[in-house]
Amino acid sequence: MPQQPQGQKVLVVDDEAGIRDLLVDVLGMSGYAVTATEDGLRAFNTLKNEKFDIVIADVNMPQLDGYGLIERMRESGDMTPVILLTARGENKDVSMGLSLGADDYVAKPFSFDVLVQRIAAVLRRTQGTQAADRIISAGPLTMNHDLHQVTIFEEPVDLSPTEYNLLEYLMERAGRVIEKDVLLSAIWGIEFETNTTVVDTYISYLRKKLHKDGFEGIKTVRGVGFQLVVAK
Repeated sequence: MPQQPQGQKVLVVDDEAGIRDLLVDVLGMSGYAVTATEDGLRAFNTLKNEKFDIVIADVNMPQLDGYGLIERMRESGDMTPVILLTARGENKDVSMGLSLGADDYVAKPFSFDVLVQRIAAVLRRTQGTQAADRIISAGPLTMNHDLHQVTIFEEPVDLSPTEYNLLEYLMERAGRVIEKDVLLSAIWGIEFETNTTVVDTYISYLRKKLHKDGFEGIKTVRGVGFQLVVAK
């Protein structure tokens, strides 16, 4: 059973009233404080005025779909974790959502128990509750889980939840070459064979934010994966 949430706030976004009402009931009974809206545009406006711990959003919606919602959120600096609900079975649709900044996805039809577990897992990852007071250092990089903060050369860097998790994985294994499929499984929960470029995309995000003042420690090992090199 997932750990009981402590009043964590969930925004449910789905244009199907039946599914939306079921999600409100199930998540409410699971201990979450739930707000619901019927499309991405209303959800985005709600997020501008109220803070949530996580967003559960359908992909196919009028006004503004799930992909568009994530794009607007990330462009505005809103890094609230997002789980996408999708009836689309193709890997490219999953990859698109993850590349835009989704933290996980659940395919319809889905088990409510599974959804609750996935919500708990994303919140554990993004809120750092598994290692609340650890500090990790790797070269000029420092990650403080208590503050959920990353610094490079003692200057703070703003990272999305997924960027934070990816960097944590690399820092904890500094010097080791990590295969792409390992990262897909550990960070995105993708266990199936796929041609997605989501890992490369997020590695490029980290490089843009962290490669500075002579530090270029995130290396590509061609045909294998990535390596965080911190030795001089």
